[in-house]
Amino acid sequence: MAETARVKLFYTGPAESAELLVVMLEKHGIAARREFTEEASPDDPDGLNRQSQVWVGETDFPRAHQLFYAEREDEL
Repeated sequence: MAETARVKLFYTGPAESAELLVVMLEKHGIAARREFTEEASPDDPDGLNRQSQVWVGETDFPRAHQLFYAEREDEL
């Protein structure tokens, strides 16, 4: 993702879920960036529960939202 590109917050949650989401977005051709929102905790040595945010480019946001948050008609 270009540093000059505008980004939007797409997800906030545990680092483990955020990292998986970044990988899935990239498999769909959507560049994403994960950032930690809190310091590491001694109670969570591997950091999997550490709060993170996933950011995507503004132009990719609608497609990313459609892929992961829109209701799927084939599941009804």
